[in-house]
Amino acid sequence: MAVLKAVIGVVEDDPALQELLVEELEAEGYQVDAWGSLEDFKSSNVSPDLIVSDIRLPGESGLTLLEDLKRHDNPPALLLITAFGTVDQAVDALKKGADDFLTKPLDIEHLLLSVDRILEHRSLQRELKRYKQQQKGPGGLVGQSPAMRKLYDQIEHIAPTGGSVLITGESGTGKELVAKALHELSDRSDKPFQAVNCAGIPADLMESEFFGHAAGAFTGAQNKRQGLLKQADGGTLLLDEIGEMPMALQAKLLRVLQEGTIRAVGSDKEEQVDVRILAATHQDLERLVEEGKFRQDLFYRLETFSLRVPPLRERGEDIERLANFFLQQQQKSSDKTVRGISAEALDLLYRYPFPGNVRELQNAIERAFAFSSDETLSVDDFPQRIVEKSDTSQPAATSAWPTLDEHQSQYIRKVLEHTDGNKSQAAQILGVTRRTLYRWLDNAAE
Repeated sequence: MAVLKAVIGVVEDDPALQELLVEELEAEGYQVDAWGSLEDFKSSNVSPDLIVSDIRLPGESGLTLLEDLKRHDNPPALLLITAFGTVDQAVDALKKGADDFLTKPLDIEHLLLSVDRILEHRSLQRELKRYKQQQKGPGGLVGQSPAMRKLYDQIEHIAPTGGSVLITGESGTGKELVAKALHELSDRSDKPFQAVNCAGIPADLMESEFFGHAAGAFTGAQNKRQGLLKQADGGTLLLDEIGEMPMALQAKLLRVLQEGTIRAVGSDKEEQVDVRILAATHQDLERLVEEGKFRQDLFYRLETFSLRVPPLRERGEDIERLANFFLQQQQKSSDKTVRGISAEALDLLYRYPFPGNVRELQNAIERAFAFSSDETLSVDDFPQRIVEKSDTSQPAATSAWPTLDEHQSQYIRKVLEHTDGNKSQAAQILGVTRRTLYRWLDNAAE
């Protein structure tokens, strides 16, 4: 069955053959445009879905067209027509990306079948591409669970604003990927993206690392050095584990956010910088503020926009999506063939709580891939800790089942334990307002 309304371009210098091709293709319901040379085709504004071109043409050949199409992001399909003497060239063209070739004299039925097959294949490729894009969020984030779709929506709204963003979430949830997505969707996407882990820099070197230093500022500082804030000028700087930043440096960072100026260590000159600050942490900054370990004014400045990256245990079927995504990555870099994950192994992954979140799942898939001796990852391929710690317990038939209210109270207590008593974060995890959470707690206490 022909794919109707597809646009086909015919490049053929033989007037009789060109007329025949146009008539036969139009009779099948295609929209057809024709040219006698590649130069005429290139000067037109037509963007066909498929080009039917002779290899031998006056001026540039059909093989030249193949090279030109390869430079397009979304090139049309190419069906080449060749005489017997250029069959070797046509075969070589197939290897380089042409979709098919036909020899003269043309068999019209064969031509129509080939056109139909090529267009159907292209349609399937587009559907597959759309499907793969739907499985990913902004910045290449993988997942389509409700929790991640909510995060994607927040990223798309916050990215263009240009304001500072506080990204919270447990270790291994993908906070840096969220930061990269914010950068890529902003108007700074063509400027630098810098990321630094505040926990990985010695306290006595942190100011120099961020603000740079003048020559001779301290022993060993023989040359002037730009800091991260200047290196990221015009772009985005991610401060990972912001809770580890010393209080004195927090005050200097606040000045950058307020004034847009920096002063290198050992310099008496201030410099302007235009940098978007993204901060990430797995700690409860509100509690650190209460304990006097984090500046309140900096916290409020960063929290203007706040994003919480959900842990893997809250992401449902994303576990399977991520597992298959990481498996595909392993497959691309290896000669081994592992086509999937067994149902038993997937069940194992769903039962495991993944305290290390997405990073732990990625490591588990890498390990399972390395140990797999079959085309499917099995339970035995995964780390023993996952096999042993997966929650396989089920209430015995004779045990007393809790009421719905009791089950809700138990779950709320577990969430509060997880958030160290932070009711705002607990309410966010539970998907309710703080007022509703307080009402539930009051009812449980009665």
